[in-house]
Amino acid sequence: MSNTILVGAQWGDEGKGKIIDYLTHHADVVVRTQGGNNAGHTIVHGSEKYVLSLIPSGILHRGKVCVLGNGVVIDPVALLGEIDALAGRGIACTPENLLISDRAHVVFPYHRVMDAFREDRKKGRIGTTKRGIGPAYGDKIARTGLRMIDLAKPARVRAAVLAANQLLKQLGAPAIKAAAVVADYEQAWKRLQPHVTDTVGHLHAAMKKKRRILFEGAQGTYLDIDHGTYPYVTSSSTTSGGACTGSGVPPNKIDSIYGVMKAYTTRVGEGPFPTENAELSDRLHDMGREFGAVTGRARRCGWLDAVATRAAVQVNGVDRLAITNLDGLDGQEVVRICVAYELDGQELQRVPADVEDLARCVPVYRDFPGWKTSTEEVRKFTDLPKAAQRYLKAVEKLCGAPLELISVGPGRHQTFHA
Repeated sequence: MSNTILVGAQWGDEGKGKIIDYLTHHADVVVRTQGGNNAGHTIVHGSEKYVLSLIPSGILHRGKVCVLGNGVVIDPVALLGEIDALAGRGIACTPENLLISDRAHVVFPYHRVMDAFREDRKKGRIGTTKRGIGPAYGDKIARTGLRMIDLAKPARVRAAVLAANQLLKQLGAPAIKAAAVVADYEQAWKRLQPHVTDTVGHLHAAMKKKRRILFEGAQGTYLDIDHGTYPYVTSSSTTSGGACTGSGVPPNKIDSIYGVMKAYTTRVGEGPFPTENAELSDRLHDMGREFGAVTGRARRCGWLDAVATRAAVQVNGVDRLAITNLDGLDGQEVVRICVAYELDGQELQRVPADVEDLARCVPVYRDFPGWKTSTEEVRKFTDLPKAAQRYLKAVEKLCGAPLELISVGPGRHQTFHA
């Protein structure tokens, strides 16, 4: 493995953290390229479970360098909370193993207030986590945001809070105490300053030394600001192109792209979801599965949507697939794959741009026999039940990329090559 991007091929929560953790063995540097602490990666190592929101999954491996790239939006107080929580479990985040881009934008308390205010008053809710991510990206695009390097100048923080208070007043939302924010962020800067650097320069120096870089995204393709089910999306570029802009590493330096998908489909928040199935949702929730790593929200669950995943493979240039949660389908009499949509009597092979049209799409399914036995102890493809093998081969063909990795449980040892 050389320079590899890993993206979610569905609506997020595909198990990217686990696959990143698996691939990190072969990497030298792990880079988070977008999103904020509204997303999380759950990793199980032995009997220990870790939920990471901002810090790259590589932090759990000795000798790896972790980078928060320029495309990430960072809540410094939340980041310090995560650093301290890891320290309490014997995992140190030092200026040598955790680098933070000086160009990464900052999430402030007023962003969270705006996020919650807008979400609670919208007629059509998006389903955000109310952690201020969207408003922070909004300020970035409006060229009014502050970046990590700006925290070195408290006067800039104070001016930003006062300007935000004018907007909050117009919205009828409560004002933020500027003095308290300045004090909190000044203290955060003192602790984080040793980590803050020109990460683009570091990554290019690493490539010159032939270091292997793994690019870690948050969320999934259908939450991408451009290619997702707009407006029910996040505020950043969750696709492989976003990994390049969010890190400063150009496309011609990328060697491979993994697309991670579940053996079925899930999503959180609002928005259309053609293959959503209440019976499958209830079954998975009853198994204790499919609850958000950060929010604890129950995820909406449905059958595998090959129409959506095939388009995600195309948009991202996926050349390898990793399938997680195959064991979630253990015991099913029948497993289904959506191979097309039907809309107003027409068959569609692509995801429509209009979410109202997508909400009216009826999935066209192909049914496969279930394997009705546990796969959790399986460690190679040929030992999987024949029905599971046939299902995975169909997924590979329908989604348009070769299957590379299969996961049948949360542990590191439960991932194997196809």
